[in-house]
Amino acid sequence: MNQRSMAAIALAGLSLAGTSPLWAADKLELTTRVSGVVEVVLVKSGQRVKKGAVLLRLDRTVLQARLEEALADQARAQADEAEAKREQGRAQELYDRTVSSTSELETAQLRYARAKAALAATRARRTIAQKNLADAELRAPFDGVVNAIPGGPGTVVAADCQPQPLVILNPDRR
Repeated sequence: MNQRSMAAIALAGLSLAGTSPLWAADKLELTTRVSGVVEVVLVKSGQRVKKGAVLLRLDRTVLQARLEEALADQARAQADEAEAKREQGRAQELYDRTVSSTSELETAQLRYARAKAALAATRARRTIAQKNLADAELRAPFDGVVNAIPGGPGTVVAADCQPQPLVILNPDRR
């Protein structure tokens, strides 16, 4: 059974009334959503944790650099979009005064449309980079007890493949 199936089973066990959970699974194998190298494990086997507690953290160096790169790309795309908008305005003004041709106006409009699309793409890449950076921290999805920690510092996580579990969490049934 893969992690997604186990997560779905565990989450399906929550009662709708919000009372005590009715767990269909005894444990949940957790891993990060992004690839990287485990930098630090912040819990120990047998430790009780609250929902949202950080269990471990991947090295964030590459993910932080990707975010900074995405932010720089976005700044450049914003400048390009502003320039293309000004050029379109000038082309429209010249066209309205019958000083320039329809093709020059259409070229400026196309350049502006492309600049807007490029800006939207860079915003999306920035959002992905921010999400990946946040996902470098593995958090407890519910109150529980750490059952085992198969992934210690230095463990390489390949999120694209069948990732190995890094922390095994049992529901807290107190």
